[in-house]
Amino acid sequence: MNVDFGRTSQDYGRYRAGFPPTLFERLQRFGIGLPGQRVLDLGTGTGTLARGFACLGCDVTGLDPAVLQLEEARRLDGEAGVSVSYTVATAEETGLPDAAFDVVTAGQCWHWFDRGRAVQEVRRLLVPEGRLVIAHFDWIPLPGNIVEATEKLIESYNSEWLMGGGTGLWPAWLGDVSMAGFLDIETFSFDMDSLYSHEAWRGRIRASAGVAASLSPEQVARFDDDLQDMLAQRFPNDPQGVPHRVFAVVCKAP
Repeated sequence: MNVDFGRTSQDYGRYRAGFPPTLFERLQRFGIGLPGQRVLDLGTGTGTLARGFACLGCDVTGLDPAVLQLEEARRLDGEAGVSVSYTVATAEETGLPDAAFDVVTAGQCWHWFDRGRAVQEVRRLLVPEGRLVIAHFDWIPLPGNIVEATEKLIESYNSEWLMGGGTGLWPAWLGDVSMAGFLDIETFSFDMDSLYSHEAWRGRIRASAGVAASLSPEQVARFDDDLQDMLAQRFPNDPQGVPHRVFAVVCKAP
């Protein structure tokens, strides 16, 4: 797919839920997210992960190639009363100095990178024994649930979208970091429900790669109408609890 999340920035910023506070609490057990730490958030999008670390007192830089996403991130930062420094670049070629960060994070985006190049760039950016965090916050399709039905609708509109049916676990990332020489590799995951109104679920889905980030505006409008009808007919409870899984890889640079 030709994916441009900049086309979804308003929906992305309004409807895509950020990582839950529990993630940051768990990362602090690894010494990640401490006040004063220099944190670089790759593929920051609208800054949900970057903003979370800024709220903890970290010195945060967010990086993304989508200018419109970063504009939305700055607006949301203003509402939250925090400051994040943003730069337009890719994870593979950040243009940032060597050994400039104590922590590098990648939330909901590692699969979009040229992973071999990105992990080497992370090695360059981290101080010795600096930490890399790769994290995901994914919806979970189960037989008959709202996620499964929504994924089938996306597939009916976009045959190039091949991201349905996920488990929220990403074991391939362990190979990426181990082959790059990272040490003390650990993973954790936990499940939770996120509550969505019908309106919010429609906005969340419009902001996904398979819909507004890759379909034409006319297709998105038709899709959204069909999703609205499906929710009313099959999932009338409003709001709905949507199962999600948080998964994280944490490791240390040599």
